[in-house]
Amino acid sequence: MVEKVYVTYNQIHKLCQDAAPKILGDFKPNLMIAIGGGGYVPARILRSFLKQPGAPNIPIQAIGLSLYEQLSDSDVVEEPGTKVTRTQWLDFSSLEMKNLIGKNILIVDEVDDTRTTLEYAVKELQKDVEKARLHEGRSEPTRFSIFVLHNKDKEKKGHLPDDLINDNRYLAAVTVPDCWICYPWEATDIDEHDQLAAEHGVK
Repeated sequence: MVEKVYVTYNQIHKLCQDAAPKILGDFKPNLMIAIGGGGYVPARILRSFLKQPGAPNIPIQAIGLSLYEQLSDSDVVEEPGTKVTRTQWLDFSSLEMKNLIGKNILIVDEVDDTRTTLEYAVKELQKDVEKARLHEGRSEPTRFSIFVLHNKDKEKKGHLPDDLINDNRYLAAVTVPDCWICYPWEATDIDEHDQLAAEHGVK
């Protein structure tokens, strides 16, 4: 049976706070993309710690991805039986995609489990930004980086670009054993959740 561990809002707040100096030093993001729904909360907390005096807040945009039972052979990016499907994405026809050209973009999610979702997000965003760059006739490179609260120490099915890994543009606040992480935004009783976190928290 997979062990369940519980994480509190305060712990997540502190993980973001501790990671912010490294993100500012290594990534210097000027835009964040939160993967819903787990990336929304850490992205918003990070924004407070990444803000520099006299500079505007770093904008946050959102994308949504779901793992589905596979109904056909198309779009398979994990093990047979599942696929990643876009539930929310940036609008290529609007200013959203143009605004990504030439930026340092930090992709934020709560957990790196099989890495399937992260692989899909990076590949698809890279493709769409390249289309937008060619459409606009611009040459500025766009750099992607990744921040997750928890990286599960397990074999990954998904893969990230070599340059992203080699340039230290992947950061996990904590690496944990392969367990089931219960996040506070999933709780229906937050007091019970916090009590369980005191008894069965991430070690």
